[in-house]
Amino acid sequence: MRSFFHVMGLICFAISSVHATHISVSSPDKRITFTFSDANQEAQYSVEYHGSDLILPSKLGFTFEQAQPLYHHFKVEEISRHSNDDKWKQPWGEQRIIRNHYNELVVKFTQINDANRHFSVRARVFDDGVGFRYEMPDAGDVAITRELTQFHLADSQRATAYWIPGQSQQRYEYLYRETALNEVGLAHTPFTVKYETGTHVAIHEAALVDYAGMSLHFLERGKLEAKLAPRSDGTLVHKSGSFHTPWRTITIGNEAVDLINSYIALNLNEPNKLGEVDWVNPGKYIGIWWGMHIGKFSWGAGEKHGATTERTIRYMNFAAKHGFDGVLVEGWNEGWDGNWIANSEIFSFTKSYPDFDIKKVTEHGKKIGVKLIGHHETSGGITNYEKQMESGFALYQKHGVEQIKTGYVSYGQNLKVVDENGVMRYEFTDSQPAVNHFINNVKTAAKYQLSINTHESVKDTGLRRTYPNWLARESARGQEYNAGWSKPNPAEHIPMLAYTRMLAGPMDFTPGIFNFNYTLGNNSGMDVGTKELRRPISTLSKQLAEYVVLYSPIQMAADLPENYEAKPAAFQFIKDVPTDWEETRALQGEVGDFVVVARKEKKHRSYNGRDWYLGAITNGEARTITVPLDFLEKGMAYEAQIYRDTHQTDWRKNPYAMIIEKKKVTRADTLNVRLAAAGGLAVRFKAL
Repeated sequence: MRSFFHVMGLICFAISSVHATHISVSSPDKRITFTFSDANQEAQYSVEYHGSDLILPSKLGFTFEQAQPLYHHFKVEEISRHSNDDKWKQPWGEQRIIRNHYNELVVKFTQINDANRHFSVRARVFDDGVGFRYEMPDAGDVAITRELTQFHLADSQRATAYWIPGQSQQRYEYLYRETALNEVGLAHTPFTVKYETGTHVAIHEAALVDYAGMSLHFLERGKLEAKLAPRSDGTLVHKSGSFHTPWRTITIGNEAVDLINSYIALNLNEPNKLGEVDWVNPGKYIGIWWGMHIGKFSWGAGEKHGATTERTIRYMNFAAKHGFDGVLVEGWNEGWDGNWIANSEIFSFTKSYPDFDIKKVTEHGKKIGVKLIGHHETSGGITNYEKQMESGFALYQKHGVEQIKTGYVSYGQNLKVVDENGVMRYEFTDSQPAVNHFINNVKTAAKYQLSINTHESVKDTGLRRTYPNWLARESARGQEYNAGWSKPNPAEHIPMLAYTRMLAGPMDFTPGIFNFNYTLGNNSGMDVGTKELRRPISTLSKQLAEYVVLYSPIQMAADLPENYEAKPAAFQFIKDVPTDWEETRALQGEVGDFVVVARKEKKHRSYNGRDWYLGAITNGEARTITVPLDFLEKGMAYEAQIYRDTHQTDWRKNPYAMIIEKKKVTRADTLNVRLAAAGGLAVRFKAL
């Protein structure tokens, strides 16, 4: 028999729910409804999709180191509503023109017993999802110890989650897990969920500025709570005066590709703050990089030193011959000898090794139309880097460098920051101080008209809109894991990235490996000790398809020049494919299974703006895809230049087998193509 107190509790719960205030706003197409409420005197929100619960009532609020918490005894009131429908242009991107169409609602939650304690929440509801953020009044200096934002997903027993561990030592460089939603631990975002009904949801954040990155901590039965990356002192976020948080985003679609076709995060970021950015140039590059990973060259000085003047000039000549914009050179500066990962303080960002002459190589590049792409490896030594950052930028600007790849090769909790008292502090990659460093790096680079490609960095949250010189990031498990020193990425890795990591923004995955027969100097591709293959689990066609499927405005042809010269017919696709697009459409796919993407080139330089490209990649299962070509322009004919697997293609025994064929097509036609296991398809539709 239930106790008297239990029964009275149920009665009080029912009464409080009856008298609760509910304030709602719907998407322009009415399919999504976002509701704020003060049921049980708690600050809450919920989301409905097609009239059914998607996010059940979920908590909002904060706790602080010293101030009273904000999580209970609230009443809610409406402050304002607004609708917006406009379009804006990206200076570069996967979609040149983006529509920003939403309905907005702002509410204020006020504590019933203290009207001076309150916060507002702004929600914007799009046809493809929602974004909401806290807007806090001036409360002096506060230290946040917990953000109570929850995401209580309905029907959790019928949902599958795709995720990687959050706040762990390898940052974001993990293989994605496919589990029941209720088996999730601590997960990074973007965090993707698929329901049995076909509905797909991705939880992420937008405009991560002066705040800690959000992971998701599983509580119980579909309930996830925001878990912010801690600062070195154990608190989460320090704020002074009024402030707002990043947007918490929930992208919603009827099928997996709807997640890819959404631009919520970009729309929730502030417009370009840099002014004219015609000095930011997308393009393709090669580099002295892959040779280090396969043991052919070394980063440090010595007989195998990769970054020599002679080798750089040779790479530049190859780039000029084949139409590449730049050559990345890693290991040119002092600091790479010994245990450079641990000894971040020894890096210089202005002093060259004796066998590298930056003036000579950049002058040669100027003559033949190829830029040196700079490199700053910090090994996580933020303070050491910031002391030298501007002098390093000035050196690059002096020699005509336009882009820099930065690196933070260190465990995710070990970014080194020296405080005002000279004490070394260790920060997470996505802690508030680290987040601020990455933005400071990009803003400072803009002063020298330099663009940044950050590796081992905090995740992307759409800030490329605000700072268009932030070209790309790594923030995932990239191509280097296929180099032999680690277990390679599995066949499903790319079809998994497309619906998870790639929802955040451009990734410098470094595709285009043409020679699979190596393992740290062993030409068999076999780890003799374990009898495991240590090379890309891929066909050659898949390597080409990655240039279309994995978006980045700067794509690398990652392999050695001689390996491209050995396969000129396949290399032609890499030479042809652009990196700046007029339009993108994800056409087909399922998370972790396969993905099909079409992109139309943007008119620019040598691109006439008429051609389309298509990429398709499958997991470890061979499959036949049927792709209607109705994305092509009406009344036009195209030459489809097709690079596809053969029936004999086998990623283990016959990975290079490829058919290259041409046929005339229009938008009325359909492609029926078989993808080998771990295979792919790459097509250029050349307008006739």
